Amino acid sequence: MKHPLPAQPAHICVLRLSALGDVCNLVPTVRALQRQWPEARITWIVGKGEHSLLSGLTGVEFVVYDKSTGLAGMRAIWRQLKDTHFDVLLHMQQALRASALSLGLKAKVRIGYDRARAKDWQYLFTSHQLAPRERAHVLESFMDFARTLGVEDCRLDWRLDVPPEAYTEAARVTGEAPYLIISPCANPRLRNFRNWSPEGYAAVVDHAWQQYGIRSVMTGGGSPQEREMGARIKALVSEGAVIDAIGGTSLKGLLAMIDRAVAVIAPDSGPVHMGNALNTPVIGLYATTNPERAAPYCWQHLVVNRYPDAVKTYLHKQMDEINWGQRVRHQDAMSLIRAEDVIARLAELLADTDGVIRTQSCERLPVAAVSSTDTSSNQSPSARGDA
Repeated sequence: MKHPLPAQPAHICVLRLSALGDVCNLVPTVRALQRQWPEARITWIVGKGEHSLLSGLTGVEFVVYDKSTGLAGMRAIWRQLKDTHFDVLLHMQQALRASALSLGLKAKVRIGYDRARAKDWQYLFTSHQLAPRERAHVLESFMDFARTLGVEDCRLDWRLDVPPEAYTEAARVTGEAPYLIISPCANPRLRNFRNWSPEGYAAVVDHAWQQYGIRSVMTGGGSPQEREMGARIKALVSEGAVIDAIGGTSLKGLLAMIDRAVAVIAPDSGPVHMGNALNTPVIGLYATTNPERAAPYCWQHLVVNRYPDAVKTYLHKQMDEINWGQRVRHQDAMSLIRAEDVIARLAELLADTDGVIRTQSCERLPVAAVSSTDTSSNQSPSARGDA
């Protein structure tokens, strides 16, 4: 028998394992659920790296799944949760791995995506599906899970935990002078093609240094691809214009660096959504993914958007002829972004002395509206939403 949706869930399970940007976009949904049912327990089954980013999120119990452990890791989670019965499971990962993991969880109700948004036959693993929604941003798709349960207050609230030691780590890298965060590489998945050119980044870095006296700090993981990109950019810029911190910080340290940055410049990747969560301005570089679906939600007006051009040039189609969220998998697509486009966005942002651009950013939940029961004290002003 199909159970009705719970009116007052006592224990909610969130199933979303990855990726870094996606879990950042999911946090406002968790906060909306907490506002609606402050007494409810929330258990989030999350990936190992993503947990490193989200640890300390108030009111959330994390169960960590290391994808490298495969079925054995799933069985370990099933044993850990064998006596746990969830009122509702929010199946928010469109992947067979997550669906397989969900089979060993006990839940009265399982909510997943509608058929149009579901992938990998996810709808076969759920009892209820979201109402269809066309052309939804990733953040809005996540928030639809809360709306399906009857949540009406969907204002945005992140309050990521950034501990003091993370700011100490960040300061050792950046110093005290103003800086930009340049995160040049996206996840190096097969046929991803989200990375811009080292020459383009170098032109922006040099302009920021020579025109404004603002140094750039390059960040990223420690993969050979990322280190090579960083080395190529550094070789092209003026002395002193850039600090290469690629592979040199923890995820919490990266959050602290982003929190104190003038702005983030990056392709569709985790750091643009981290900046969005921390209310740091983000200049997103988009040509292979649709920014209307995946741009930093509150900074869509600063995106350099060459996606329509890429669709026309490499798919030989118009925007109304393609599926929502379709990627342009062509190695030259990001070359459609010109350095002068990015420099113009940066100039627009730095000239914003009256805060007009910042006030165009989406409405966030005021700090005064945060429950007084939240005793978290390790967050910076912007991480709490004060900025």
